[in-house]
Amino acid sequence: MAQQGYSITHVPLDNNALLTWDILVERVGKEPDIVLYADADIAPPLQGFQDFPCLTVFCSINSHIHSWHPMYAQGFDLVSVRLRDHLPRFRQRLTSEQVLWLPPCPLHNEYPPQNPQDRKWDLLHVSDANTENTPESNEFLKELKAHFPNLKTRQGDFVKLCAHAKVILNITEQKVLNSRVFEALACGSCLVTPEIGHGQSLLFKDGKHLVTYQTDDMDRLIKTVCTLLADAAQREAIAQAGFAEVNARHRPIHRAQTLSDAIERLDNTTVQNRLAQSKAIHAKYLKLVYLQWAETFGNTETGAQYLRAAMTR
Repeated sequence: MAQQGYSITHVPLDNNALLTWDILVERVGKEPDIVLYADADIAPPLQGFQDFPCLTVFCSINSHIHSWHPMYAQGFDLVSVRLRDHLPRFRQRLTSEQVLWLPPCPLHNEYPPQNPQDRKWDLLHVSDANTENTPESNEFLKELKAHFPNLKTRQGDFVKLCAHAKVILNITEQKVLNSRVFEALACGSCLVTPEIGHGQSLLFKDGKHLVTYQTDDMDRLIKTVCTLLADAAQREAIAQAGFAEVNARHRPIHRAQTLSDAIERLDNTTVQNRLAQSKAIHAKYLKLVYLQWAETFGNTETGAQYLRAAMTR
């Protein structure tokens, strides 16, 4: 966003401490023109933001995990949603112009070039550090390993590990479009990933940029991998096409441009309209979210903070 001309001040999020307008102004050193909250997989961190006198933006990433995101989003002026199939959930008070699709992207703009000759592993899956959070993936990998002994499972630096694999296997819990799709393609790797919704087929063409599989058809998956391993030319062509597509449309700078354009397109009265509706927004949407988290934290100071946020108007 800085490359789009914005001056950025990052305000670290305290442990379950709600941020008010006065706290933000103090931390920034002046009144901001835009307050943007990027999903950090924590309880909702802002209090009273329906009354913030500047433009407000919410970037929802894991709406498949956090069911409160669509309700919380109604207090903002602009919302980006990573999972395309969830867009209708966010269009309550917000109009279609205020809710945009912002798919994942690689974490970095550039990756080191890869040499196909360095790829010593046939098939690689890079797992999360905490495998307890991915029980479905663990069972899937056990079954695949029984049929495909050449499968390598590793933890660590995704980019460095990808450099050693001919084919990268992606697995996604809850059938969501995850960042690993974009990371693998940005590494210039041949990716085999589940066939899912959330706009994956709109971004990448099966058989050209990547190869998809059905999670309930293990035999077909094994056949697909074997076909790719037997045809180096096809494998590299898919890898290079996926790499080129990411370079052309799916780097962080492209996502920043999309978000910046959406901000520029907003009607001049957007903030004023929100402020005029702030009491109703709190009563209809935000109060329920705060009460949920007050109950979650129970008889603690954090729970009391959320209860006050729910009752304060």
